[in-house]
This record gives sequence, C-alpha cells and structure tokens, in this order.
Amino acid sequence: MPNHGSNMPFGAESAMTRRWMTILFSALLASTAGAAGNNTDVVRDLAGRVGPIVGSALACPDIARPRIQVIVDKFAAVIEQASSNEAERDDLTQLLDRSVADGRNAATTGKIDCSLADRQFADLERSIAAPTLSGVTAPSSAVTATPPTAPAFNNPVRGVTDREIRFGIAAPFSGSARELGRQMKLGIDTAFNRVNDAGGVEGRMLRLIAADDGYEPTRTPEAMKQLYEKDQIFGIIGNVGTPTAVVAVPFALERKLLFFGAFTGANLLRNDPPDRYVFNYRASYAEETDAVVRYLVKLRRLQPKQIAVFAQQDSYGDSGFAGVAKAFRALGASDSAILRLNYKRNTVDVEDAVNQLKAQKPPIKAVVMVSTYRAAAKFIEKTRDLYPGMIYSNVSFVGSTALADELMLLGSRYATGVIVTQVVPAVSGYSSVVLEYKNALAKYFPGEAPDYVSLEGYVSANVLIQALKRAGPQLDTEKLIDILENTRNLDLGLGTSLSFGRSEHQASHKIWGTALDENGRYQPIELE
Repeated sequence: MPNHGSNMPFGAESAMTRRWMTILFSALLASTAGAAGNNTDVVRDLAGRVGPIVGSALACPDIARPRIQVIVDKFAAVIEQASSNEAERDDLTQLLDRSVADGRNAATTGKIDCSLADRQFADLERSIAAPTLSGVTAPSSAVTATPPTAPAFNNPVRGVTDREIRFGIAAPFSGSARELGRQMKLGIDTAFNRVNDAGGVEGRMLRLIAADDGYEPTRTPEAMKQLYEKDQIFGIIGNVGTPTAVVAVPFALERKLLFFGAFTGANLLRNDPPDRYVFNYRASYAEETDAVVRYLVKLRRLQPKQIAVFAQQDSYGDSGFAGVAKAFRALGASDSAILRLNYKRNTVDVEDAVNQLKAQKPPIKAVVMVSTYRAAAKFIEKTRDLYPGMIYSNVSFVGSTALADELMLLGSRYATGVIVTQVVPAVSGYSSVVLEYKNALAKYFPGEAPDYVSLEGYVSANVLIQALKRAGPQLDTEKLIDILENTRNLDLGLGTSLSFGRSEHQASHKIWGTALDENGRYQPIELE
C-alpha cells in the first residue's frame, strides 16, 4: 500500500540517505512496466519524502534558490507524466505542497537545522542524478531492462558536476569568534547567490559548505577532513583565522587543494615564492600594522616607545606583533623593547595585560591591537578610564561591526575614536562594489546589516568567480590556478585594481583607515 505521508517522526523521515532515495527512484523505474496507477502510487510516495527536504531547504536562506527550483521543476514534470487526468495531477501537486509545508515548518521551528537541511538537499540532488527524473515514468520496456546509471560528465573532477561546483569553508560558527565565521560565510554566499541567479558559471551553481572549527586549531583537521572527504569539495574559500591556517594550509597543499581568500593577513599564507595553491585577496597584517604605526608616529606625533601591542597569544598575535616590529625598524627605531600585552585565544582574560600596562613607565599612549572583538572590547573597557587619551587601533580581523556593538553596549565613550584598519572600502560608502554588495545582501539576506567582514567575503568570492568564468566548462584545479596567476588589473570598483602573478598570490595591498564616532559608526580617516 502506498505511503501517503509517513508515520515516522520528521527527524527520522528527513534523515533519508542518498542510497534510500536511489532505491526509491529505482522502484519507480521498475513500476513503469505496470499500469499508470502504479506509477502514481510511487510518485505519491516520493512526494511525501522529497517534499520535506525541499521545504526545509526553502526555509534556509543559505541554500541557493536556483538549486531548489531545479528539483521542484523536475518533480513537477514527474507529476505531469505520472498523472492520467487533471484531478490526479492536482491531488499529487497538493500532496507535494503539504509535504513541502511540513519541511518548511520543521526548519523554522528548529526541528531540523539548516546545516542538516543542506546536506539532505545535496543528497537529494545527487540521488536524482541517477536515474534522471525526466525519464523515470516513461513506459518503456527498454528503460526497465537497463539498470539506471549516473550521467557521464565530461569533467570528472572532485567537487564539480554538470550542475554545481562545491566549495568549503572551515571557520568558527561557535565560540567567542563565531561572528567572524558567520559574516565571512554570509559574504561569500551573497556573491554565490548573485551569480547563481544569473545562471551560475557555465550553467553550474556555486555552493558553499561550512564546517565549524570553533577557531581552535585542534578542531581544524576534522573540519578540513569533513569538507574534503565527506563533502567532496573542489576548493576552500574564506577560512577564518591564523592559528587554524597553520593546520589547514598544509592539509590543502598536501592534496593540491585550492586555498583561496582566507580571512587572515598572516605571513604563513604569503611565502616567497608563494605556495601554488594558496591565494589571498586581502592585504597582510604586516601592511596593516605598518600603516597604523606610521600614522601614529608621523600624524599623531608619538614616539615609538609610547606604542604597545595587545596581542592574542598565538600565531595570529605573533604575526601582528612582527608587523609592528618591522614597521619600527623601517622608521629607524629599535624593536627590542616593544611592550607586548598578551591574552589567550577564545578568552576575554585581559587582567595580566592590563596590569602590565599599568606598570609601564613612562605611560603608553597608543595600543595596536591584534585580537578578536570580545577581547579587544574587554581590554578597552578595563583601560579607558585609566588612560582617557589612549589611542586604540585594531587590525581588520577584529570584526569591525561586532567590536562596535560590544563597545556601544558599554557606552559611546568606550567606542569613540577607536581605529580599525580595513582591507575593503567603507561599507557606508557609495562605490560601485559596495552598492552592488549592499543590494545583493538585502536581496538574499534581508535584515542583515552591511559588515566589513561579509564585504571582504563578497569581494574575495567575486575575484574567484571571475577566474571560474575564464576557466570555461572544462574546469580543474591546475587550469584555474594558471588562470588566477595570469589575472591582471581586475577592476571590481574597489578604487584599486587587483592582480596575481606566479610570484604574487596577494591581489590587494590597499589599506583603508576608519574610526568609530560617538554613534558607533565607522568614519573614514586618512592614514597618511
């Protein structure tokens, strides 16, 4: 008897595997030798199973609508072919609609999360590839006599099918730095959704799969392994963090896996000569800290000995500190006595750093901060009243919007004047790329505020998209890298052109200066 809506709980029902879906489609193939009514029963059963997966996908904004529409259109064709009259077609359509509504409700009420929904939808896409839905109801003995086979692709490359190109991001989606991961993914998804709505790249949809490493390098190997082995990604884009990159970059290099547009300015991603599979959009921490040290010395007239560094106690902090030391040397100052104030990653334990600052004589007048937003806000909270005239400067990795939010919760006096160096233009501006980004963000993720981190993800993704378009339909990693290395003077509307080369895997060297006003908004400042 057909299953007109399983009695299984939704969690179990929606945990349908690719293997089970393939069995169902095979059963539908077998049924084509019988009466049309039998086909109708199988389609009815499938509608009750496919609908919840489609519905949960529709409730998740990160799952591209063109991907969902492909499935919906194919199933509508199946219903059309399986129905012997209009009443039967309407009945099947209504059943599918009810199942879709159940799936949407399950996602919106938290019975299923969007990460699981995305995996299930991907399994559904792959299951439909063999056999194709357009042929499953054709009453042909030739079809039933031949076992279903997956379509043969001209380009059998990991992560690339005739319908999609899969990319992965390993980043913090939990823990104290989770907003950095969320925003980076948001920007990339915005760029991917925009190109997907225009038909994708060579007809392929771009898809981003996320893995949470919590900004802890001990968790990064498992996140990278999941993306590479389970999710079968083509490449990495937008990984967040320096300490995690220490682990992730060797993983990618050993597998000749593209590692593109990481959210870090650390030198370990900027070897000389560059690693073939590692490409950066953004300026380095050395360039950011050099710009701010020069600003403090030349425009604010401070002595180098009046500048300290508040840094995370790991490779991220080390990279920023090394940039400050290099800037000191370039200015002819000694870097041997720079005061470094440390804190531990994924904490807001800044007491030791504050006590070190208090003990320093003569007093420090500026602190270059190489930290994440919560630790930076806590340090400013603990020291603002002790040093009312202190200049606080942060590198872009801090997470500008999250930092502003944290400081404004404390009060405007904690936020006013805090500097953040940026690697993208002001999100409050009206440049072509910023307007394009804000329009796309509002379209695909309504309610999300423009943010420097998501803008960086958006720009970085667009650099990659341009290279993918030039690669043409026969895509593979080596071809894409050759194209990237031959990218010259790419103009995305940033106010600076972007270029790569065989000896240059960093597209941009531009630094923008911003400072918070009393309303918690970033205003541009001149660094030179």
